[in-house]
Amino acid sequence: MSETSTQQSATRQAGTTQDGLWLRLLGRRFVAPALLIVLSVLFFAPGVTQVPPLDRDEPRFTQATKQMVETGDYVDIRFQQEARHKKPVGIYWLQALAVEASGLGADAPIWVYRLPSQIGALLAVLLTYWCTRAFAGPRPALVAGALVAAALIVGVEARLAKTDAALLATILAAQGALARIWLSRSAEALSRLRRWGLPALFWIALAVSVLIKGPVGPMVVGLTLVALCLWHRELRWLSRLRPLFGLPAFVLLVAPWFVAIYIQTDGAFFAEAVGKDLLGKVATGQESHGAPPLTHLAAALATFWPLPAFALLALPRVRRSLRMPAVVFALCWILPSWAVFELTATKLPHYTMPLLPAVALLAAILLAAEGPVPGRGWRYAAAALLVIPAIGVAAANFVAPAVFGVWPSPPGAVIAALALVPALAATRLMARGEAFRSLPPTLLAGLLLVVATWAFTMPALSPIWISPRLADAVRASAGCAAPEVANVGFNEPSYIFLQGTDTRPSSAAEAAAFLREAPAGACRVAVVEGREEAAFLAALGGYGEAQAPSALRVSGFNINGGDELDFGLYRATDLTR
Repeated sequence: MSETSTQQSATRQAGTTQDGLWLRLLGRRFVAPALLIVLSVLFFAPGVTQVPPLDRDEPRFTQATKQMVETGDYVDIRFQQEARHKKPVGIYWLQALAVEASGLGADAPIWVYRLPSQIGALLAVLLTYWCTRAFAGPRPALVAGALVAAALIVGVEARLAKTDAALLATILAAQGALARIWLSRSAEALSRLRRWGLPALFWIALAVSVLIKGPVGPMVVGLTLVALCLWHRELRWLSRLRPLFGLPAFVLLVAPWFVAIYIQTDGAFFAEAVGKDLLGKVATGQESHGAPPLTHLAAALATFWPLPAFALLALPRVRRSLRMPAVVFALCWILPSWAVFELTATKLPHYTMPLLPAVALLAAILLAAEGPVPGRGWRYAAAALLVIPAIGVAAANFVAPAVFGVWPSPPGAVIAALALVPALAATRLMARGEAFRSLPPTLLAGLLLVVATWAFTMPALSPIWISPRLADAVRASAGCAAPEVANVGFNEPSYIFLQGTDTRPSSAAEAAAFLREAPAGACRVAVVEGREEAAFLAALGGYGEAQAPSALRVSGFNINGGDELDFGLYRATDLTR
């Protein structure tokens, strides 16, 4: 019997001693993937159509994609007139494909641009199951996939039209193929699938990851590969990756766009993306996101929820399980890349997300293995990691509205409070060391918190959604279908995306001239932030003084600057001479 088959058999036998009835019924080969699809939809869909574009990264991506669709230029990446040379083109192509497939054109709502992230997150859950199945039966694989579906950070990225959910899926595809190739290193004869199919998947997934987010995918996969070679002091198995076939195929997939963007920008893309963005993140804390080492570990206790509780309960079993292939592979996946992320100066919570499925795999495999129940200290600490973030998210559904001066959403508040019931039930089971039995109430608590937060509380925080309210106010007051707009003092990417590519970020004097010099009957609107209004009215000179008190007002809270903002909307047709 092979090493993998022995491990899967032991895992199945051990699982019967602590699995709940739910896992014995649902942890079956064909049932588990279907259940994970349902779980993914339930966890990722709420709020995706209700929550407006979230500044600043998401609308930067979607606006650049919007301009690709508008212009038909699918090589260069631009935000209005500014070159956006930070990430490769992959995610923009995926978003453009979603927009074109929707039939709604460049003005498609934000949820259309979010579809690649939704699909990427769903694929990441299924690929976590597939990765775990390389080492164990359907039950631990179901647990691992469910923990990824429920993780807070995965849910956030599933709702943002940016790179990270799609990147996660590509890394998991490559790692799943790598795991199977590595496990077959001692086999004499291989099926055609293992000889060619898995290497092809490995290199294609790696190439797509580069087109989506540059070196991150190759770094995670490459460090895993190096660590596996060092662990076993063996290199011969690398030939099973078919590098003589794979490397040329990788270059063939990646090179055309990189050559095209080099020619089109005369090398400026690489100077910006590598010289400033990538190396800047490594060496300095870009955009005030610098933090000391171990910050990622501390943040993951919340952002990976509910996974840290299960991982902590499994931790005492790691040392005596170092001969298990699953443990070796997961550690080689986690440790080298985590060290790199901790040593990198710029730190954001989603940076470590490519390692989250490896933690889920490790926790599920170890908790399914034979072994004593962890001591009281481990169990109580795991229970605390389970309940404290749940209470925090539930409380946020009450606190956030109060901070921004609005009443809590009644459905959001009620559902968030109800989520504490299964959360406390799960905590009680976790404190007794019954990790798998605690998972269903944990998932129920997580789902209720997701619905409360994303479907009700966040859309109801109207003061922070300045951009959609401004865009709606302009459309309502302009008196025409496609007004020309100049904005002063507020250039958030979400507003540009919602108002239109032709929106003109302006100074007070420029906006005044924009209205003053409008041709007769022109449909022009100036959106002027309150701190710029005096200069704007002064620049108007003899124009508009009598109309100033009647300017339409919109106010709100800018979460990026932390400022209360108030805007006046002025129309060219209102000016008197």
